Amino acid sequence: MNVLPPSHGGESAAETLVAAYRVALAAADAAAVSVRAANPDDLPAVVALFESTWGAGRSPDTSLLRALDHAGNTVLVATSDSGAEPASVGAALGFLGWAGGIHLHSHMAAVAPGLRGGGVGYALKLFQRAVCLEHGVGEMRWTFDPLIRRNAHFNLAKLGAEVTAFHPDFYGRLDDAISGSDRSDRFEVRWRLNSPRTLAALAGSPLPHWGAAEPTRDGLPAPRPLLLDPDFERLRAEAPDAAARQRADSHVVFAEAFARGLRPELAGDSWVFTSRPADPA
Repeated sequence: MNVLPPSHGGESAAETLVAAYRVALAAADAAAVSVRAANPDDLPAVVALFESTWGAGRSPDTSLLRALDHAGNTVLVATSDSGAEPASVGAALGFLGWAGGIHLHSHMAAVAPGLRGGGVGYALKLFQRAVCLEHGVGEMRWTFDPLIRRNAHFNLAKLGAEVTAFHPDFYGRLDDAISGSDRSDRFEVRWRLNSPRTLAALAGSPLPHWGAAEPTRDGLPAPRPLLLDPDFERLRAEAPDAAARQRADSHVVFAEAFARGLRPELAGDSWVFTSRPADPA
């Protein structure tokens, strides 16, 4: 069971929790938003934010969000106070899971189009982390498209999460505003909320260096590094055939690596594959 892990640096659980909320509040201040649990009046705006990202009909409806929130999951909203009245500019949904240990599955996060890349998503994630730690949950997980470079950097470098699985065509054909008819290959990440890797990432400290020639347990050369396109989403919209070839090629590389017990790490703008632990001593 992935309950609150031992703290590092001699901190008590209470000190760890205070530090988590302090980091989350600092991130919200930097993004000029307030982050809190959604109340029933917020839910139509949460649905609108999710649909502005994935398309009409791609959000849970307000009744399901209300039920998830009532049961104790995280339905969060970020509001901006820059206008005459507070406006909802970000939202996140996470629910508890128990496969492989208790964790929060952070399923959806959306930011208003004009504010993407401004730190709102980071503040939402850190607030989810603090809520989890408050309730004794020491791990979060989610999936992401391994060809979207900005998401890979955010998840691994900014947050300190680690890739644990490759799920080919995980959701099937989505036909949403982001993926269109593309395959829904996904990496699953585990975010150990108080690990040395996470604490180093949140502090902005250097993370382990991952090179192109990483060691492998079987002694065979690692799969070739996979260079990420600077903007795969643009490529998918403007050159779908080229994007489909990248998807097919990456599928082969990822499947081979995981079949050999290797895991991916970011080295600059490339995925490299290693048997080294995510938190090297």
